[in-house]
Amino acid sequence: MGVSFATSGIAWSGNHETPETHEKFLGLAESSGRVIHRSMPNLSHRELGGAGKPPLLLLHGMLGSSRNWQTAGADLGRGYHVFALDLRNHGRSPHADTMSYGEMVTDVLGWLDANGIERATFLGHSMGGKVAMALACHHSPRVEKLIVVDIAPKNYYWVGHRASFAAMNELNLSNLRSRGEAEMRFEARVPNWALRKFLTTNIERSREGAWSWQINLPVITAALPLLEQNSLQPGDIFPGPAFFFAGETSAYIEPEDHAIIRAHFPAAEIRILRGCGHNPHMETRAGFVAAVLDA
Repeated sequence: MGVSFATSGIAWSGNHETPETHEKFLGLAESSGRVIHRSMPNLSHRELGGAGKPPLLLLHGMLGSSRNWQTAGADLGRGYHVFALDLRNHGRSPHADTMSYGEMVTDVLGWLDANGIERATFLGHSMGGKVAMALACHHSPRVEKLIVVDIAPKNYYWVGHRASFAAMNELNLSNLRSRGEAEMRFEARVPNWALRKFLTTNIERSREGAWSWQINLPVITAALPLLEQNSLQPGDIFPGPAFFFAGETSAYIEPEDHAIIRAHFPAAEIRILRGCGHNPHMETRAGFVAAVLDA
């Protein structure tokens, strides 16, 4: 039985979508005609160093942005020319009415073409890892190497995400005085202090003092059940070099997921990063950077 609730008029269901809707969601299905995603090549990005070295694209997780990668990305400039992208509806990138893995893959390919990059190493964290996996399997000539951080090619159901999204949708921005006050209002639904602070990085204040969401909150909220699903289909394979980094205290990649990973990525090397959870690029930055540069 599916679990559902509504917040701000948006209903979510815990039921998995059908294979047909999953394929359309990925942009792989054909019904009356082939599903075509229009690219958003003007994704915002940060160039974090390493000019002249092989390109590395960093793809953030849900509710994140390129800003999360400034420090670790600069460190990775020792081995790569580093670009951190804002995926659609996140950061400074344009907003769109829909959000699927197929669309995000097309956006990234459009960005590559617009910036004259034929082939790159892709490092994706969490949701960004699902984007990177789909891109690697469906557009392998564009991928020099794949690095996936703390996510597996499987379906997820994140109870914590639902609490976070409920808190964000309930937040009354019209009478908000500070990010600190927003953190306090989140406290009933989001007990983790670091997560509350992370969520508030997505609100910004205008020169006139009005607060607004930088992310496209309604669209991401509506897309959440689909974004939790596997971005790959059976038979999707990337034969090239692939590295999966799992946080030691994170439950996002379990030992039983290793076989699933290798079914799609037969050359995958799976490493456990000690002393960190879901965000090793922030929690144990030096060790994470060393692992990436060694991959």
